[in-house]
Amino acid sequence: MNPGGLQSNGKNLFVNTDASGEATTGTPGLEGRGSIQQGFLEMSNVNVVQELANLIIAQRAFEMNSKAVQTADQMLQNINSLKQ
Repeated sequence: MNPGGLQSNGKNLFVNTDASGEATTGTPGLEGRGSIQQGFLEMSNVNVVQELANLIIAQRAFEMNSKAVQTADQMLQNINSLKQ
């Protein structure tokens, strides 16, 4: 009766509580219940702009770490060449 009172169990699973009331079952599309439609997508809750910004940040961090490893490798090569 009260969808807001359901307790989330994760992975899109919910359990009824005293606040939500007992679960009611029935045929989709009848008696005011929602319907199931094949081939339709539900709205996404992903913010595309934020995810793209996070991807760019991660890519730049990877590039910076890669340059640091390359620089350390070059320094070790120079040290090895000085020993010989």
